[in-house]
Amino acid sequence: MVDEGAKGKIKGKAKEAMGKMTGDRRKEAEGKMDQAKGRARSAMSDAEKRAKDMEGSRRDDER
Repeated sequence: MVDEGAKGKIKGKAKEAMGKMTGDRRKEAEGKMDQAKGRARSAMSDAEKRAKDMEGSRRDDER
């Protein structure tokens, strides 16, 4: 399953490409913004996963 960050990056790439093809600079900029949001969401998701893994390993160490 694709996470929300990856979806945003893919959507942004497509929107940016469409903007370039049609000469729509606003659409191109929106695509770049969508990609940035997707990267941020992916980074947050990765950080959450690492935090959960660290919490789980800390619990294992306490046993």
